[in-house]
Amino acid sequence: MSFLLLINLFWGFFMANILGYGGGPASIPLMQEEIVNHYHWLTNEQFGDMLAVANALPGPIATKIAAFVGYQQAGWIGMLVATVATVVPSILALIFLLRLLNRYRSSDAVKGMTLLVQPVIAIMMLLLTWEMGLVSFHSIGWGQFLGIAAVSFLMMTKWKIHPAVVIVIAFVYGGLVLSHSVA
Repeated sequence: MSFLLLINLFWGFFMANILGYGGGPASIPLMQEEIVNHYHWLTNEQFGDMLAVANALPGPIATKIAAFVGYQQAGWIGMLVATVATVVPSILALIFLLRLLNRYRSSDAVKGMTLLVQPVIAIMMLLLTWEMGLVSFHSIGWGQFLGIAAVSFLMMTKWKIHPAVVIVIAFVYGGLVLSHSVA
């Protein structure tokens, strides 16, 4: 383990989380950019798998991603560095920004900034969804992909099953059925 790797872990997660306005979901595409495209710590497929597992576990997703990647790259020290880089800037920014926003919450500029950031986050999430969907399609094919998507959609919208339960069912299906049918 090198000192440069620890600095890269800190910087990569620090940047993704400090710029990830809106919390975990907003920082996931930024983390993917750092983890997959910039530092090449994981492939897109590995990132998708890790994201699925992180979504199924309780707690903040950004922290789980940082802990996993940090541990994989540099053991316990890497996990600690990546987690600190993820959590501490958010805590400090939250304290500072909440005081600032509380003071200026009725300002038109603050209201405008908040409204203008929302479409950017939506586009980032759509791009992430598209990339992860392509990874799934290439891994399991159109039939399985569309079938799983349709059943998941019905479970959450028509039958009102909680998304966490749908994720667990998808894990079980992937482990029992797809692991035997996909080479």
